[in-house]
Amino acid sequence: MEKLNDKELLQLIKTDVKGFNAYREEYPNQKIDFEDADLRLANLEGANLYGTDLSGAYLRLAYLRLAYLRWANLSDADLSDANLGGANLSDANLEGANLSDANLLGADLRWANLSDANLEGADLSDANLLGADLYGVTLQGVNLVGVDLSRADLRLANLEGAKITLTKENIPSLKGTTL
Repeated sequence: MEKLNDKELLQLIKTDVKGFNAYREEYPNQKIDFEDADLRLANLEGANLYGTDLSGAYLRLAYLRLAYLRWANLSDADLSDANLGGANLSDANLEGANLSDANLLGADLRWANLSDANLEGADLSDANLLGADLYGVTLQGVNLVGVDLSRADLRLANLEGAKITLTKENIPSLKGTTL
């Protein structure tokens, strides 16, 4: 397969996720820039978006179940109402992203940067937020049942009305939050 540019790759992922993933296997070190891309309602289930720049991307109502977004830049992206169930977002940059009403059930968000992200109404049940940066984030009414919050930075976070599992590992991270 010949090397594709970002515009060609964007078209490929919109029409053929398996083909896109095969391309990624052939060119694993290619930097991909989908900044400000319109991927609303896209079916990206299982897409390999490792390290991809998706900053400012429009992913509203996108289906990203089981997507591989490790080290991806999703800063200021609109992921509202997106399905990210079981997605790997570890070490991803989600600073300022809109994740309102998103499904993050069982998502891996270890060491992710979620500072200033909008998570209102999101379902984070059974997600892994180990070491995640949630500084100043509003998590009002969010489902955090079964979530690992150990070593997460929740300073100035608002957890008012959130459903949360209190464990001895999670309690130290909850200091300085509004419950």
